[in-house]
Amino acid sequence: MAHRFVVIGGGPAGNEAATTAARLGAEVTLIERDVIGGAAHLLDCIPSKAMIATGGAVSEMKRAEGMGLREPSIDLDFDAIRTRIAGIEDRLEASVTGLLTSQGVRLLHGTGRMLDAHTVEFESADGTTEAIPADTVVLSTGSRPRIPDWAPIDGQRVLTTRDAYPPPELPEHLIVVGSGVTGVEFVHMFSALGSKVTLIVSRQQVLPQKDPEVAAVLEEDFIARGVKLFKGARAEGIDVGDGEVAVRCDDGRVARGSHALLCIGSIPNSEGLGLEPLGVELDHGYVVVDHNCRSTVPHVYAAGDLSGKLPLSSVATMQGRKIAEHALGLHAGPHRHLDYDKAASAIFTDPEIADVGLAEADAFSEGRKVRVTKVPFSASAKALIHDDPRGFVKIVSDPATGVVLGGSIVGRHAAELISVIALAVTAGLKVGDLAECLLVHPALAEALAQAAE
Repeated sequence: MAHRFVVIGGGPAGNEAATTAARLGAEVTLIERDVIGGAAHLLDCIPSKAMIATGGAVSEMKRAEGMGLREPSIDLDFDAIRTRIAGIEDRLEASVTGLLTSQGVRLLHGTGRMLDAHTVEFESADGTTEAIPADTVVLSTGSRPRIPDWAPIDGQRVLTTRDAYPPPELPEHLIVVGSGVTGVEFVHMFSALGSKVTLIVSRQQVLPQKDPEVAAVLEEDFIARGVKLFKGARAEGIDVGDGEVAVRCDDGRVARGSHALLCIGSIPNSEGLGLEPLGVELDHGYVVVDHNCRSTVPHVYAAGDLSGKLPLSSVATMQGRKIAEHALGLHAGPHRHLDYDKAASAIFTDPEIADVGLAEADAFSEGRKVRVTKVPFSASAKALIHDDPRGFVKIVSDPATGVVLGGSIVGRHAAELISVIALAVTAGLKVGDLAECLLVHPALAEALAQAAE
């Protein structure tokens, strides 16, 4: 009898687990309550990047004068933006659905929960239930925006991230609460589209988990855009008046605008899955997993946001593949486990920010000896051709061996360029390997080889 492989949650982790298991001969059932492709992916990540691309196009046009062109007029069409986003979502969902069905995966629209150790209960929208036997269960139900008690979310004036793709109207003055990755992307997006923006920064720099030098470049760009920064302030209340919102901070300051947007993290969707009675250990709602993404019940795995690891689609996808391979016996012997410290990540602001591996600040805080080399894009012919010399490439390496340990990039196409450093970190390449590459000229990638010299 074929291995019965049941997935609850059809985001990047669940989809990859399902298709990989199906290719390996398992009998696969996937349960999804919202959209195939994942709500966090298709309703958060993709729409935000689509709007960021629109904002980037606006910023590019505003730089037209530096390219020898007269600045064109810009007229935003929110209906067209909504249609564009919906079209992208529909195409991606259709693509994922087509791949799953082509692999023979059984798709069920509704909710799933653990009935017992080897049975998943499926419930459809009309209340019909079905008990599905399972040899392996993959939990990949994702997360949702965190909403504190003091935030009166109404979807009109006070928004979560999922209310803002795009919002009901372009905010005249948007107050963004939260200066992490999501928050700074929204600052870039709406300031580019023409909104005034105030950013509530709980620490003394935006992106508190990132390299201070990287954060400084972004702060400089925000200030140039007219963004107001409330540093060292934590929001603790929001008052909604006639056409105005006021965000009260713990230091007594009050930020006033037309709309407020909360970007203060997410919480895992682990409620109602029937996990704890089975002995599946949770930590603040996240499923505790080992290096194979197994929970404390060996045949029950967790991936994606629910696993409490890096909340990145790329990580979730890799987790899904590794889970299927492990559950179906491909990893019985020694194999390469997921190394979350080597995952590349990007922030789609303008300029873009990307990093991978060991950060310079972390190395110094650990007392670790490293070699840090940096090349500004102002020395790049391609950057000057595009009239955009902002940012730099930074490579962190071992001074004794030359092995590339990490790197950061700030600038145009940083999310693409970081792939070269990510490959070097994963494969254990040396700076000499990068320095000896014969790269295209003129190209931004030349800065990678220059930083490696």
